[in-house]
Amino acid sequence: MRETPNFTGWRVTVLHRPEAATERLSRQLKLLGFHVTIQWTPLDVDELPDMILVDADQGWDNLLPWSGASAPRPVVALLGSEAPGRIAWLMEHGSCTIISKPITASAIYPALVMAVSIHTERETVRNRLLHLEERIRLRPLVHAAVQKIMAARQTDEEHAYSILRNCAMQRRLPMEQVAASIIGGAEPLPEAG
Repeated sequence: MRETPNFTGWRVTVLHRPEAATERLSRQLKLLGFHVTIQWTPLDVDELPDMILVDADQGWDNLLPWSGASAPRPVVALLGSEAPGRIAWLMEHGSCTIISKPITASAIYPALVMAVSIHTERETVRNRLLHLEERIRLRPLVHAAVQKIMAARQTDEEHAYSILRNCAMQRRLPMEQVAASIIGGAEPLPEAG
């Protein structure tokens, strides 16, 4: 992410007990353009805000409706403790960054920008990994298509693979998709090139 986000209109939920510090935090978030909700009850997974700030000092497992670093929204931990268990808890729930307590106004905006950036990076990596896993899962189709081309064209494996790759490039389709079409009979065998 190269640009800093404009938070105008974003919804943020602060999972923290209401107190003077949360009022100051809420005021600062509103100045940044957020619609702020403060609650000390678990988030509803069906109505997630655009960003979540959570009291990592007192948070519990069901406060956030997920576990693991795959948080569906950017998460910012509000942390005043150095306890390893609290740090582990916030990491297990996908926190992207920390705002140290007592909270200062100057710490809020940079932490929010970092959270959005890190969350976006995590999503990009996760999607790329899913794409690569799908391609690996479909590799047997590519192998079967290469075998079919080898048998039909009386050629070696390297040349058959080259034929399949060229066919995919000409059609601007993933090789796995062309291979599936060839195996299924929907695609005629490509000509040797």
